[in-house]
Amino acid sequence: MVDVGSARDGGPGTPTGGRIGGMLMPRRLPPPGVLLFLGYGLLILATIGVSLRWVVDMAISAPISFPGLVVMILLAYTIFTITMVLQRKEAARGLAVGLSTLTIPLAFFFLVSPVPILVLGPGVLGVLLWVGLRRPASRDWFCEP
Repeated sequence: MVDVGSARDGGPGTPTGGRIGGMLMPRRLPPPGVLLFLGYGLLILATIGVSLRWVVDMAISAPISFPGLVVMILLAYTIFTITMVLQRKEAARGLAVGLSTLTIPLAFFFLVSPVPILVLGPGVLGVLLWVGLRRPASRDWFCEP
């Protein structure tokens, strides 16, 4: 309700064309490529969480180890990238594409494994991430400087 006295003299209760200024815009759903990347990032975080026990056990015998270093760098990079993607920063697109390239070594590992058909999983995921993050809708999603 608008106070009649303040509306008459142009005070703080004056309506501005029926709209309230300064309201937040409603959130829109991210494009499918970004949603796929967020799922992929959460899968990486879950994998790190499962393997963390092994890394901690290894750190008891040697405080600095190559696998421990790789896991910690991957954890930091993944969390930072997911945070940037959720904030819709322009730099997040390049970081997300970089993180999606981790499917290449995994695909190669499965290719030389006893069951090479497993290469289809990370191969298809990598292609979907690459195509999904390069679509115009995904480019438009990353609009914040």
